[in-house]
Amino acid sequence: MQMSVGELFILGFYGKVIPAWLNDFAARFGLGGVILFDYSCQTRQYDNNIASPAQVQALSAEIAALPSRPLVFIDQEGGLVRRLKEGLGFQPLPSAKDFNLLAIEAKQQILAASYAELRRLGISYNFAPVIDVDYNPDNPNIGRIKRSYSADIREVAANARLVDAAARQARVGLCLKHFPGIGGANVDSHLEFMDISDALRPEQEELFYALAPQTHGDAVLVSHAIVRPWDADNPMTLSSAGIGRLRRRLPETLLITDDMQMQGLQKALGTHAASLQAIGAGMDMICIGNNLFDQEREMAAIAEAIVAHLADGTLDQVGITRSIERVRKRKALLT
Repeated sequence: MQMSVGELFILGFYGKVIPAWLNDFAARFGLGGVILFDYSCQTRQYDNNIASPAQVQALSAEIAALPSRPLVFIDQEGGLVRRLKEGLGFQPLPSAKDFNLLAIEAKQQILAASYAELRRLGISYNFAPVIDVDYNPDNPNIGRIKRSYSADIREVAANARLVDAAARQARVGLCLKHFPGIGGANVDSHLEFMDISDALRPEQEELFYALAPQTHGDAVLVSHAIVRPWDADNPMTLSSAGIGRLRRRLPETLLITDDMQMQGLQKALGTHAASLQAIGAGMDMICIGNNLFDQEREMAAIAEAIVAHLADGTLDQVGITRSIERVRKRKALLT
């Protein structure tokens, strides 16, 4: 099992060369995926993984050649959340809100060019589209920075289907976000836990269930939001009750955590403990960007702890085996 637990991880690293620690991790445990960033929160410069199309293509190929052939993930939503920017020679991609205002032909052209580029660069999965409905235009992490397509859930769904058509044509996986829907939140999930108990609407949750199985790659990113009626104590990424609710409706969807280094989790538990709780609660993959914090050399210890907990029965081997199978199924589909 040791050579398989790495399938549960999506890891980030600083720089344009695969570091020794990541090579060692993949060799010991395997590796599910790597996430790429342009901006480094540590140096506060755009000096991280991305310099040019040719450089990204070469780096993606090197990542895919690591043991267990990791998937390459990126956040290429458009607008402000766009790791591949025009200034470095990448395709233009407007924010979701601006995209929604375009004619359908223009939308299709933009998406076709963007997703063909992702495939050419060796990107396996895009953490997009955002299907959070714009219930609160002052939401600092969604509405205020134009990450939601619309306050009309029908327009959100229609745009998501257009994105899927382009991604499917290009053979790029998509990951819908942020379950169960954080458009109505009033705090930034990077800074604090979001309690969306009073803001979540049933139709928003249902949109994930309706779209995920029809979306290429069949994946959902789970937020660190708290929904008290489901679990009064834990955010969704750490909640066996919340994840169980999701899993009952989407039995084979790949469930990925939002970044485990976000401040809410750090204040409560820290990356190591939170990662173990997320896996124990039923998440398929934990995303640790190593961007908000430099914890690169702590990743092996988390994998070792998972191996130890599997051995002593603290973690459910059947459930984790199923998660690993879901990851490998996506690798077969997208590589």
